[in-house]
Amino acid sequence: MQVNISLILEKIKPELIFTASRSSGPGGQNVNKVNSRITLSWKVAQSVLAPELKDVILKKLHSRITAEGELQITVQESRSQLQNKEAAIQKLHELLTKAFTPRKARKPTKPGMAARQARLKSKKQQSEKKKWRQKPG
Repeated sequence: MQVNISLILEKIKPELIFTASRSSGPGGQNVNKVNSRITLSWKVAQSVLAPELKDVILKKLHSRITAEGELQITVQESRSQLQNKEAAIQKLHELLTKAFTPRKARKPTKPGMAARQARLKSKKQQSEKKKWRQKPG
């Protein structure tokens, strides 16, 4: 399924809720006055996206979605609220890209000839060792 993530982001932009709060970390005396941490919240189940897209997002990103069905991303990398907001949107873009990237199919393989011979050789050695431990009789 080929999906354009940029189009999805444009569709859901009005649904995104940004909340600012006090960030931890460096900042001197100003850190106690400035709300620079940004939390992006998006209610996936109530989105305008197609149901099959929502199902993929809910299934692939289930570990990041709260019990209320809300995807939350928190960013506090910068002292700037605007930069943190842009970083949150970028993080959402990366998450959606990862969710819609199909998994690479596994090709079943068989052990090579050398591996099979090595296994048989080690079995033979183990058998000899056990044979020498037996009591004669």
